[in-house]
Amino acid sequence: MIAFGDRAVALDDPLALALIGGAALLLLALWLLIATARAAGRAARTVEPLQRQLGALGQRVRELGDGQHRLSGGLTHVAEAQARSQTETLRLMEERLAQVNERIGESLSGSARRTAHSLGELQERLKTIDRAQEKIAQLSGDVLGLQDILSNKQTRGAFGEIQLYDILAKALPRDSYSVQGKLASGARPDALVHLPHPPGPIVIDSKFPLEAYEALRRAETREAAQRAAQAFRQAVRTHVRTIAEKYIVEGETADGALMFLPSEAVYAELHGNFPDLVREGFAAHVWIVSPTTCMATLNPMRAVLKDARLRAEAARIRRELSLLGSDMARLGQRVENLERHFGQAARDVAEIRLSAEKAAARAHRLDRFEFDDPIDEAAAGPPSPDAAE
Repeated sequence: MIAFGDRAVALDDPLALALIGGAALLLLALWLLIATARAAGRAARTVEPLQRQLGALGQRVRELGDGQHRLSGGLTHVAEAQARSQTETLRLMEERLAQVNERIGESLSGSARRTAHSLGELQERLKTIDRAQEKIAQLSGDVLGLQDILSNKQTRGAFGEIQLYDILAKALPRDSYSVQGKLASGARPDALVHLPHPPGPIVIDSKFPLEAYEALRRAETREAAQRAAQAFRQAVRTHVRTIAEKYIVEGETADGALMFLPSEAVYAELHGNFPDLVREGFAAHVWIVSPTTCMATLNPMRAVLKDARLRAEAARIRRELSLLGSDMARLGQRVENLERHFGQAARDVAEIRLSAEKAAARAHRLDRFEFDDPIDEAAAGPPSPDAAE
């Protein structure tokens, strides 16, 4: 039995059972409510940090969205800048390529011009080589002609004379020497250098002992060399004696002469292997010279001629100075005469001025009809011939 207030209810009563069930349900609901409230409090306490985290996460999501938006704008800007950069890069590359193409074209054009110029120069050099070959061939013919010339005594003498004249023309003034001049004895040397006395005119004669020299060079045996040497010595000695006898004239020429050898080889052979002939030439006052030593010998002669001309010019200058002194003396005398004439003219001008002043004074008196007052002669100056008039 269960008592409810002042009423007892049996357990098997449906009403009691319903009451008990309702109470149980109420208690269960209450418990559930309490449990739910506790769970809700715990959940609220649990969810609060989660909410804060969700809020922060939402803030971050918003910030991330903003950043993404900004990133999108930046990417767009970067894309645009990159596009502009690519466009500029492409433009620069095109310009550079155009410049490179232009330079390559210019380089190729320049290379073509240089190649053409080089080919032109090569052709010119080939032409020069062809001309040189022609000249060599011509020179070979000239050498053969020279051999033919030297094989003849007359043409060989003319060859030596021409070489001598060429050296004289280069070393001396043209009026200081004569060719084929005639001496008082009738001899005609190849050249005569007109040096003043002393030493006087010097004769230069050209000799060319070629046959004896060639025989000496062609000698293959000792006996042939001795015979050729003897012939060479005899030829040179004959030339020296002939020059000494014909071209050294006392009172007309210098006391020495020159024997000109047109070949350096003959001159070297003579001085190298025949010094006795050189000494004989010195003793006979005949000096043997080659083209080189002849030029060296003519240089002192040129100095002597220059000194003689300087002395002659100095004498002429002294003579002109003496005449100038006489002219200056006459000029001084004439200046004195002119000064005297100027003094006389000045005095005449002063007298003329005095006469003019007197005439002006008389005219002034006549103009004023003053005939009684005499002119102050003392103030007017000394009387002049005009006063009587």
